[in-house]
Amino acid sequence: MNDKFFEQIFWGNTIKEYCLFAAIILLGLLFKRIISRALSSLLFRLFRNFAEDVEDGEFVSLLLKPIELFIQLFTYYTAVNQLKHPLDVRVFSNAAQIHKTKLPVEVYLGQVIDKVFLFLIILSIFWIVLRIIDFVAHVLTYKATITENKADDQLVPFLKELTKTITCFIGFFVLLGYVFEINVLTLITGLGIGGLAVALAAKESLENLIGSFTIFLDKPFTVGDVVKVDGIEGTIDKVGFRSTKIISPDKTTIIIPNRAMIDGVLENVTRRNYQRIIFMIGLSYATQQETVKAIVNEITNLLKEHPKIQDGSARFEAFGESSLNIQIIYMVPNENAAIPAEIKEEINYKIIGIVQANGADFAIKPTLLKS
Repeated sequence: MNDKFFEQIFWGNTIKEYCLFAAIILLGLLFKRIISRALSSLLFRLFRNFAEDVEDGEFVSLLLKPIELFIQLFTYYTAVNQLKHPLDVRVFSNAAQIHKTKLPVEVYLGQVIDKVFLFLIILSIFWIVLRIIDFVAHVLTYKATITENKADDQLVPFLKELTKTITCFIGFFVLLGYVFEINVLTLITGLGIGGLAVALAAKESLENLIGSFTIFLDKPFTVGDVVKVDGIEGTIDKVGFRSTKIISPDKTTIIIPNRAMIDGVLENVTRRNYQRIIFMIGLSYATQQETVKAIVNEITNLLKEHPKIQDGSARFEAFGESSLNIQIIYMVPNENAAIPAEIKEEINYKIIGIVQANGADFAIKPTLLKS
C-alpha cells in the first residue's frame, strides 16, 4: 500500500521523487555550515606547514562562504535531477526547418538548468581558489612584516594581484569551454586583427604592467620610502599591478601609474644619507663691517663644532635691496624626518643668539631657499 502511495504521479513526477527532492534540499541546508567548516579544516591541513604561525580560523573564515555556496549549488543540482518534469519540457526546437538545415536541434529545460548550474558551480570553485590565494598572501604578508627587508613587503601585494588576475582569466576560458562549449584554442588563434585591436587598446595597461616589473627588478624604492616624483612627494604605501599608491605629508592618497613612476624624475628621499640646508639671513645696513665678520665667523664655528652637521659654512654673500645677506649652508643626517627639522630649529635659535650678542639686527626674516 505504501509503495503504491509513493508511486502515485503528480505533474509528471512520483511522490517518491518529490520526497527525495525535498529531503536532499533539507539535508543540504541543515548541514552545509558543518560540512563547509569540515572541508575548510581539511584543506587547511595542506597549508599547515606553510602557515604554522597562523590559526586555522583565518583560513576557515575566508573559505566558509564560497564552500557553502558550492555545497548549496551541488545540493540544488542533485535535488532537481531527482525530478523528471518539467526537466523534460522542450524549450527550443528547429525541427520545422529540418528540410533546410538537415540538423534538427532540440533543447530541453533540463539541459538549460544543467548549464546554469555548471556555470554557477565553476564560479564557486574559482571563488574558493581566489580565497585560497588571499590566505596565502595573508601568510606571506605576515612573514614579510617580521623581516628587515622591505622589498618583500611590496612584492607580496603585487604577486597577489597578478595571481588573482591570471586565475580570473583561466576561469573565464574554462567557462567558455565547458559551459558554452566554445573551442578556446580556436578562439585564441582566431582572434587575428581583433586581438591586435585589443592589444593596442590595452597598450597603456601593458606599459603599466611592464613598469611594475621594472620597479621590482631595479628596486628604486620600497614600501615605506619617502619619494618625490615630478614634484609629488609622499610615502610609498603599495606597489600594485597597474599603479603605485603614495601617501602625501597631509595624508592624501595619490595614485600614480607605474609607467609614470619609471618615466618621471624620481628622487628617493629616504635613501639620502644627508640633507642639505641652505638659506640666507639679512642684517641691517647699519651693521658695522667688523660685526658682520664676527657674526659670519661665529656661525661658521657653530656649524663646524656641531656633532651632527657636516660641511657647514657661512659667507657674506651679497648686498641685498635692504639687507646685508649672509648665506648659510650645512648638511644634516637624514636618518628620519624628525632629525633635520630638530637640527634646523636648534641652529636657527643659536643664530638669533649670535646676532643679538653682537648688537646687530635682522633686516628681513631668514628665508629658506632650498632643503
